[in-house]
Amino acid sequence: MTKQIKLLTVLSLAVVSLGISACETIEGAGRDIEKGGEVIQDAAN
Repeated sequence: MTKQIKLLTVLSLAVVSLGISACETIEGAGRDIEKGGEVIQDAAN
């Protein structure tokens, strides 16, 4: 893997982890996971 892909993976996992830990409900976790996925998609483009 290239350094850029490794960095993107680590940052993405950090964003998702922080988002999940900040949620109080399952619905909130779903929104945070969706936002994390959007961040990953945007970074990939």
